[in-house]
Amino acid sequence: MESFYQLLLVGMFIVALPIHSSSSPPTRQFLFNVEWKNVKRLCQTKSLLTVNGKYPGPTIIIHEGDNVQVKVNNRVAENTTIHWHGIRQLRTGWADGPAYITQCPIGAGKSYTYKFTVIDQRGTVWWHSHFSWQRASVYGAFIIYPRMPYPFIPTPVRPDIPIIFGEWWDEEVEAIENDMMLYGGGPNSSDAYTINGLPGPLYPCSNKDTFIQRVEPGKTYLLRIINAALNSELFFAVANHTLTVVEIDAVYTKPFETSAIMITPGQTTNVLLTTNQIPDSTNMFVMAARPYLTSVFPFDNSTTIGFLKYERSNFEKKKQTPMLVSVPPPPYSLPQNLPPMEDTGFAMRFLNGLRSLASAEYPCRVPKKIDKRVVTTISLNLQDCPPNQRCKGYRDKRFLASMNNQSFIRPSRSILETYYKKLRARLSLNFPEKPPHEFNYTGVDPVTENMNAEFGTKLVKVPYGTRLEIVLQDTNFLNPENHPIHVHGHNFFIVGRGFGNFDSSEDPSYYNLVDPPERNTVAVPMGGWAAIRLNADNPGVWFIHCHLEEHTTWGLAMGFIVENGPKPSQCVLPPPSDLPSC
Repeated sequence: MESFYQLLLVGMFIVALPIHSSSSPPTRQFLFNVEWKNVKRLCQTKSLLTVNGKYPGPTIIIHEGDNVQVKVNNRVAENTTIHWHGIRQLRTGWADGPAYITQCPIGAGKSYTYKFTVIDQRGTVWWHSHFSWQRASVYGAFIIYPRMPYPFIPTPVRPDIPIIFGEWWDEEVEAIENDMMLYGGGPNSSDAYTINGLPGPLYPCSNKDTFIQRVEPGKTYLLRIINAALNSELFFAVANHTLTVVEIDAVYTKPFETSAIMITPGQTTNVLLTTNQIPDSTNMFVMAARPYLTSVFPFDNSTTIGFLKYERSNFEKKKQTPMLVSVPPPPYSLPQNLPPMEDTGFAMRFLNGLRSLASAEYPCRVPKKIDKRVVTTISLNLQDCPPNQRCKGYRDKRFLASMNNQSFIRPSRSILETYYKKLRARLSLNFPEKPPHEFNYTGVDPVTENMNAEFGTKLVKVPYGTRLEIVLQDTNFLNPENHPIHVHGHNFFIVGRGFGNFDSSEDPSYYNLVDPPERNTVAVPMGGWAAIRLNADNPGVWFIHCHLEEHTTWGLAMGFIVENGPKPSQCVLPPPSDLPSC
């Protein structure tokens, strides 16, 4: 069994440390073995899918500009892929990872080497499996150190502190997904939230499975926070401490002080924390994460906690040698600065406080004008139950999800391969660029409205260099809900956000086109909308989907194609020789 002190130091996550070179960019090579490992949590042991036997998986550490090669050996009797979430994959869509979008899965006993260059990116991203629900345990941090000094002060001390949120199920996740797909019902909620794979002492049998981070008083630390949870947006706070946001999704921000953060699945947030408080006799402060609730669906309403432990004597020596640290006795008081689960007001204030740095060194390249606007509804739907079948969804129907009434179906062959080989007859390029019917999206009566959707693999295609705006409109089918929408292959700028229905004649006049936050995953407000803009300057096929895994499974996704540009440097690179086949 993994002991809690095995995860005390950041160094325990590291696969390999980058070595700075002033010559041509180095190539960093990593080896990922996808394999089963017995892991004990919450009083029981289960076989868990892991990378290199680690849960969470190993951290990748590089410098911006580095070439990266990750050889993935699939040592289990099922398919897998790895997605490098937040890496833009300029011209290297073959390495992006979503199954049947940019590659066929890596089959049992097979290998595939992901090759890409990290260009003009620095900060915290992450990696995870992008096949089925394997992301429940196959995930890890991806840290890109900058070539230049940080643009914020004070400069944090080393080591950085990765904090990765996850979810734990006592039941086999594959069985939960299969039941959901077979009967069209909602999935069982998780049994615990985790911090770096550890649930903490509020759960059964978990005192020894508690994350404790030792720090020295009077220092400033960089917390690299990642939400790898499958289906839950989360609030996070550290008792008595203020957090200063300095980066989101690997993009610097104007420093923003906050008592807590809201972070959706798929997002990363770097914060500065200064150890300037007076601890009690335990020298510990509780850090806690619990869900941000916007849904009527069953959910895990528990809280995971860890501890920040102040230590002074021989601190440098202790950093190098993990030591047994006892969890203080209960009761545990949650941080008073941790927002209530339904605190949409705090979530919106936090999100609205985020701004791009927009400096001379790190400019904000938001498109001031656009060439195309796509407006798409985001819906949770019901489908009539097929004859002679049993369905477990609401009103004995099947749950599904859609964008502009299109519920996405993954094809049996990689879309990128189909596009690259010009098998155009197999591509449907007619995704509706506006809702097929206009109505009061956030005030709809689900009892009277037809919530069936069409199934297919329809795509949007745009020329290289298109300045594209996508308006993501939540709907009240079943219930309004906050949706984290992730765009592959591009960063985007969140130029507008609001509640109710998007008004194309009024709302754009209030856009922020000066310093909007730049991200790869946007939280679309419950019962509202978000407008994002991007420069479609990365040729290939890219996936846009909700990062709540249950919603992606139900079809809340779409794809878009960026055509090759006129120059060779604006074209998709040829596929690698070891690209998996279907």
